[in-house]
Amino acid sequence: MKVLVTIKRVIDYHVKIRVKADESAVELNNVKMAANPFCEIALEEAVRMKEAGWVSEIIAVSIGPAVAQEQLRTALALGADRALLISTEQTASSTDQTIEPLNVAKILAKLVKQEQPQLVLLGKQSIDTDNNQVGQMLAGLLNWPQATFASQLTLEGEQLTVTREIDGGLQTLLLELPAVVTTDLRLNQPRYASLPNIMKAKQKPLEILPISELAVVLKQHSQQLKVTAPAKRKAGIKVKDAAELVDKLKHDIKVIL
Repeated sequence: MKVLVTIKRVIDYHVKIRVKADESAVELNNVKMAANPFCEIALEEAVRMKEAGWVSEIIAVSIGPAVAQEQLRTALALGADRALLISTEQTASSTDQTIEPLNVAKILAKLVKQEQPQLVLLGKQSIDTDNNQVGQMLAGLLNWPQATFASQLTLEGEQLTVTREIDGGLQTLLLELPAVVTTDLRLNQPRYASLPNIMKAKQKPLEILPISELAVVLKQHSQQLKVTAPAKRKAGIKVKDAAELVDKLKHDIKVIL
């Protein structure tokens, strides 16, 4: 079984994000970038499925500038067999930061028709936009079954069993392949790349494909007007007991009657 895994380049989650002075976007210059953590979980699951004998090939895919090769090389070191970068550098109106979820889904749908994977694994969302839309849109465009927020995956024949967390507990879905699955935090703990695997990854194939060659019509459906930093939190206060807390909530903050 062939699996396609998405790897998005985002600001490293350890970095304190700063907004540009003109409020046009967040600052990316000299900022450490990394693979989206939810994408790492999707890749780890694909690698574990391959180690279990369920998967024959893992393709890591990213959409963005040439520097996104760094995240794809990491994916290769972690177990992907080959990588594919959809380059956006020649697209004046669409950078990796402005391509909307629907456009990303259209690009991935085009790749799926070319590569013919039986399973597409995506992180449930990226930590820079938190949209949580691409997986669902991709499944809709492909007319494939989908499961979101997966916390456990098992495969029997052509049927995928997906456990997902919902408000009332756990829900189990049975999906016929091919399918689209988005991964949640509790699915697994991603491994670290070993030095030998990092060296081997340099020899693995990484193809760069200009977005213009995919013949996908991309449209912007929204416009980002400005980006602002959240308001600074006010300093908290200490109360000596529950009675004082209730009194302040009732008379000072007025959130209880």
